[in-house]
Amino acid sequence: MKVIVARHAGVCYGVERALKLADEAAAAGGDVATLGPLIHNPQAVAALQGKGVGVASNLDDVAQGTLIIRSHGVDPAVIVAAENKGLAVIDATCPFVRAAHTCAADLAAAGYRVVIVGESDHPEVEGILAHAGGEALIVQRAGDLPSKPPSRRIGIVVQTTQPPAVLQEVVGALLPRVAELRVCNTICSATAKRQESAAELADGVDVIVVVGGHNSGNTTRLTEICSARNPRTHHVETADELEEVWFAGAEIVGVTAGASTPDEQIRGVIDAIEALAGDA
Repeated sequence: MKVIVARHAGVCYGVERALKLADEAAAAGGDVATLGPLIHNPQAVAALQGKGVGVASNLDDVAQGTLIIRSHGVDPAVIVAAENKGLAVIDATCPFVRAAHTCAADLAAAGYRVVIVGESDHPEVEGILAHAGGEALIVQRAGDLPSKPPSRRIGIVVQTTQPPAVLQEVVGALLPRVAELRVCNTICSATAKRQESAAELADGVDVIVVVGGHNSGNTTRLTEICSARNPRTHHVETADELEEVWFAGAEIVGVTAGASTPDEQIRGVIDAIEALAGDA
């Protein structure tokens, strides 16, 4: 059984940067906590906790020390409140997410009605909404748009991990119905590359395994993309979740991973698959 890894898989720059900032803060000593999980990868978060980096659900949970803003970003008012509380703030917001924040704020300031393409309950979208002044329409698909556009001047911002096809669908639905449409394509290039290479890989293998947090939006989307092309698609966080029956009769197994999945986690899954092949 041969294992092929997608051309683009695993941690992106934003995640790598966030992990580096957290490691540096832990090494510096003192009380350190992230506001919510730093990234959507339970194993990586647990590893940070082992280094002394706690996870706070809100500012009330942090009495002193250093607060790290998660890679998904937050409402800017949260950072102000943290600084006013005397906390040292390290902003680990992904640069691509920060670009989405800037676009949302600029569109709102220019008088556009902001439409955010993404998941309403995702922390990244909550941060984008805050930067748009708290006034924006959030849609996950074109079908979520109201029958009458909320304005004749619409500005679109998109969650960085959304598939390009979803953005195109929303733009196509709005374009004939408004007088002015301004689009900020804030989809992360690393995410797009991972989605494209995952789709390409899924077409050419017998089984495909997607590695990453079950709570990770970008990993879940990789699973959806692969499942649409290959019914033998499986999403796991760690090698412990692999089942031998998945690989029955398989000659080629593909492996891809979300942008929040560290290399060692991917390697662990690959090693386990190869061990299963050796036992067969």
